[in-house]
Amino acid sequence: MQLLIYRIVYPILWLVSKLPWKLFYAFSTLIFILVYYIVRYRRKTVTSNLKLVFPEKTRSEINTIRRDFYKHMCDMFLEMIKSLSISREDLIKRYKVINLDEFHEFEKKNKTIITLMGHYGSFEWSNAIDLVSINPCVGIYKQIANKHFDKLAHRIRGRFDSRLIPSHKVARQIIKDKQEGNVCAYGMISDQSPKLSNAKYWTDFMGIKVPIFLGGEFLAQRLDTIVLYLQVKKVSRGHYEVKFIPISEKSKEEEKFYCIKKYLQLLEAQIREEPQYYLWTHKRWKHRNATIPKGAIVD
Repeated sequence: MQLLIYRIVYPILWLVSKLPWKLFYAFSTLIFILVYYIVRYRRKTVTSNLKLVFPEKTRSEINTIRRDFYKHMCDMFLEMIKSLSISREDLIKRYKVINLDEFHEFEKKNKTIITLMGHYGSFEWSNAIDLVSINPCVGIYKQIANKHFDKLAHRIRGRFDSRLIPSHKVARQIIKDKQEGNVCAYGMISDQSPKLSNAKYWTDFMGIKVPIFLGGEFLAQRLDTIVLYLQVKKVSRGHYEVKFIPISEKSKEEEKFYCIKKYLQLLEAQIREEPQYYLWTHKRWKHRNATIPKGAIVD
């Protein structure tokens, strides 16, 4: 059944990816109308999240953010599909690194780099960085249950020979790369909500006490990596400016949880400035009322 669904859906996705840009975004607007007004995909979750983190905003303000978020979400989803056929030159132009020279200086230090990212702006086109970097830039991704669509996601995100590592193998692979002398930069989305059984550290995110995913923090301190934050700004439909912001060049010497706390501060600042570009459909604050496990650190 999974294979049948894939064979039906894939040709449609390919045709959508080949649409000219103006027609492509007109199609995205139609998808927005369908998703937002008819299907009402996760509208309760989005509304609940927005009210939770923005208690000071009026109902009208919440509705405006919600509507603008769905427009962006549909653009971003379709941009992932566009990756099936987008050219190398177009991708670099549309996902522009505005401080590339500074990033190159970090690469020249001959140290592993961990770039912490959020579900903000566009994370689907971040493989464009690998096209302009000196050293390989490796993406960390979560596998999809449908193995055929997982292969498709891998194919999309791994275009132009970009390398990907499944999230459950990341620690092993980074250590192996370091042992073999391969100097790489690894992009990790780090604002997920961990399972309660793995909730070892709790702190404030958007004013709410929640458990924090610590994969990037632990690897950075263990391997003494450079830690950067990828700031993504949506300039217009299909155009993003990204900037690498230093968090630490000597992560092993930092206080415990310094890197992840700084990352959360930078991400939160972006969300508060332009909240419509954050992924409000995921249940980031679902554990806020849970009993904190014994032995967990609360900051």
